Amino acid sequence: MAEQTAPPVIRDGTPTKPEAAVVRDALGVGVAVGLSGFAFGVTSAGSGLSVLQTCVLSLLVFTGASQFALVGALAAGGNPFTAAAGAFFLGTRNAFYGLRLSQLLAVPKAVRPFAAHWVIDETTAVSLAQPTRRAARIGFTVTGLTLYVLWNATTLLGALGAEAIGDTAAWGLDAAGPAVFLALLAPMLKSATERTTAGIAVLLGLGLLPVLPAGVPVLAAALAAPLVLWFQGRRMGPAGREKDSR
Repeated sequence: MAEQTAPPVIRDGTPTKPEAAVVRDALGVGVAVGLSGFAFGVTSAGSGLSVLQTCVLSLLVFTGASQFALVGALAAGGNPFTAAAGAFFLGTRNAFYGLRLSQLLAVPKAVRPFAAHWVIDETTAVSLAQPTRRAARIGFTVTGLTLYVLWNATTLLGALGAEAIGDTAAWGLDAAGPAVFLALLAPMLKSATERTTAGIAVLLGLGLLPVLPAGVPVLAAALAAPLVLWFQGRRMGPAGREKDSR
């Protein structure tokens, strides 16, 4: 009789992780990031959006970096279409996350439309850190649920309290969302190519900020990826090997 093997894990040789630890980690991420929805609510209301518009953004868009990009561009006097384009561009990264998570989580078809709404930086990071599919599903669900509830609740509180707080720039709350996003992104930049691309994107975004309309520097920063890929292609020969510099 053939020997029976144990259920497969996502990463060979990685020990299983207690479910309580997965829930604890997921709750930690969900609570920490979810509370920054207050900063978004304040910033959004300060940029001229109503409480209803602010809350609808969090309910239906639910991706902090895109939301902050949109209201930040509007607050700076940018064109609404340019602001929306910048927010949309930032949101496209979630589609690539979805391609990876669809294989990892393998959720039923009936659940996929709902699960897709929770495919963001935080749920992706927690899910990919788990050693088994079950742990990944738990991490994704707990992170997504905690973050969605807290983000929307604190968005409402922030929008309602915007008048009492006053100028968001004076409090620095408008930087909370981008700071959280960068904190999550930084550990993912492991290769030299990824770090170079991120560095060029930052230089493009900050360098063009004083000369281009609000929202456009975010779009221009996307040129970093094709620039790095083009440069790498120049260094590599037709056979895919680095050219001899001699």
